[in-house]
Order: sequence, then C-alpha cells, then structure tokens
Amino acid sequence: MELFMPERVIFDPPSLEYPLGQKIYDYFRDKPVAIIKTGARTAARSIPGTTPAGMYAQAKKTLLVTINKLSKLDVCKPSADYQFSLVSNCPAHCEYCYLQSTQGSKPYLKVFVNLEDIFSVIEDHIRQNGDKITTFEAASLGDPLALEHITGSLAKTIVFFAGLEHGRLRVVTKFPHVDSLLDLPHNRHTLFRISINTDYVISTFEHNTASLDERMEAIAKLGRAGYPIGFIVAPIMQHENWKEAYDLLFRKLEERLGPELSRKELNFELIQYRFTAVAKELILQRFPNTRLDMDEAKRSLKWGRFGRYKYVYQKEEAEELKEYLTSLILGRFPEAKVQYFT
Repeated sequence: MELFMPERVIFDPPSLEYPLGQKIYDYFRDKPVAIIKTGARTAARSIPGTTPAGMYAQAKKTLLVTINKLSKLDVCKPSADYQFSLVSNCPAHCEYCYLQSTQGSKPYLKVFVNLEDIFSVIEDHIRQNGDKITTFEAASLGDPLALEHITGSLAKTIVFFAGLEHGRLRVVTKFPHVDSLLDLPHNRHTLFRISINTDYVISTFEHNTASLDERMEAIAKLGRAGYPIGFIVAPIMQHENWKEAYDLLFRKLEERLGPELSRKELNFELIQYRFTAVAKELILQRFPNTRLDMDEAKRSLKWGRFGRYKYVYQKEEAEELKEYLTSLILGRFPEAKVQYFT
C-alpha cells in the first residue's frame, strides 16, 4: 500500500526546537501539503468540516507535530506493563476502533518529537521495577509504523530498547512498511506483532489499511530478520461463516510463514469485538452505513478500567470463540503461546 501523506501538517511551535521537529518540517517543505504553525490546543481549529463524518475524514488527513509531556506512564494490561506514545492515532479508518470515543470530534494524528524525554521516562519506570523485565507497548494509542517514513522514531526506539538490560518493547501494526527496520541492531528486545483478521473483517471494517497478504509478508520479513513476532487477532467477530473464515485465516498464515517460522515460538493475543454506548453513537455518525453488529440486547456488559461499560459477547459465545481460535492456533503452530483472550 502507499505511504501516508497528510493534506495539512500543523506544527506546535515548541516542536521546532527539537531536531526531529525540524527534520519533519524540512521533510514537508517541498511536499504538496499545507503547513500551519499554531499551538497544540488550537490545532483543531485548522481542520475543516461541518458534519461528524466530514470532520472525521478531514482530521484523518491532518498531522500535528508536537511534544509529549507525560512523566508517568499508564499501565497497559494485559499486553504490557506500561504504554507510551511516539504517535497518537493513525491514518486507518477502522470502523470499530476503540479510539473512536477518546480523541474528540476531530481525531487528528499526532507525532511527538521529544524522543529523549520519552526515553528518560521509560528508563525511570524500569529503575522503579528493579531487576525485573519491564515491558512497554508503543502502539496502544496509535500506529507508529504508519508514520515511520516521516519520523524515523520507531527505528530509534528499537535501537534504544536493544541497549536496555531490563526493558522490552512491544509494537503492533496494520501497516506493511517494515523494510527500514530489518537491519537494525534490535537484540531481540522488540516483540513485533501484526493485527490479523478474516478477509470479511478487513475488507468491511478496516479501511485504508494493508491487505492481509501485505501484513503477513511484513511480519514474515521481521521474523526472518530475527525479531520475536506475534499476532493480535482483533476484533474477533462471530460473523456469517466465522468458523470457516478463521480456519482459512490461520491456514493462510501458516503457508505464508513457511515451516521455519511456523515452528518458532509465536505470540498470539485474542481480543473479542466490543463497543461502548459512546462509541456506538460516534460510529453511526461517522459511518452511517456501517455493518457492525451493535445490538446491545445480544451482548453482556463488562466494566472497563476507563470508567465505561463495554458490550462484549455473552459468556457462552466468548468461551466458544476462545476455545475454537485457540484450537486452530495450536493445531497449526505447535510452539505458539496464546497470551490471553479478552
């Protein structure tokens, strides 16, 4: 797929005091994009649109270059101990995305340029954990690989973690542009996962993302480059013929990885489809013709750690999803570890 190119780039003035901020500014100076300088708090005013769908579409074409001032990281269970952000949001238009309800009416993309500050915060959290291995998720609130051709931040972060005795990095993506990462000295300290799903889910709900074939090719490249690799299967949906579709998914994956990678220790994380009342309202505004099944009467309520109830599958359906997908995975990938189902 083509590399992302925004229509407008907004520079928060302090970002230009950092080498990466200046590098990004120089990158865009000869590109056919609008360059705007304004504070981060007023960035949304530069994004056009009068309807929820229009504002959403324009925001997804907008990039804010700014700084990350966080000094304390949020926990990120069950995928990692903590999460941090090189970027926020991504160019994809996944209808079900849990970020639908957390990024406002204009969910524009952000890149953070103060990498040394971010790395210092990571080191502080590692020290607090003593001699234990501490894991960090870099893609909980965005997809850094989708913007790597603009920032180069993910490569620097992989090299940074390679030198940490007690720190480990985790990344997940729906984008295929991994070639710039293959020759890095990663020291196997970065677990790279690709998000995979059935052809129906990807083609129906995951707009502006890589195809399944592109994703599998990318993760195979990373595996051959020595990275620990894994897969996030999400959101798992009980759509029509879902059992046959997931069986086909893992058959394709086994074929694409080949016998050598298929028999390595692969990590799988399984996440069932869920939604909140707030997310449903926003999704219907932004994607009025969505085919997402958001019938609350068919769901069970589960309390989320961010103070909102989410609708998940009924207990019996969730157990069926967990058991069936686990059996498919272990049947084709004998050394695999299913880390969790949630």
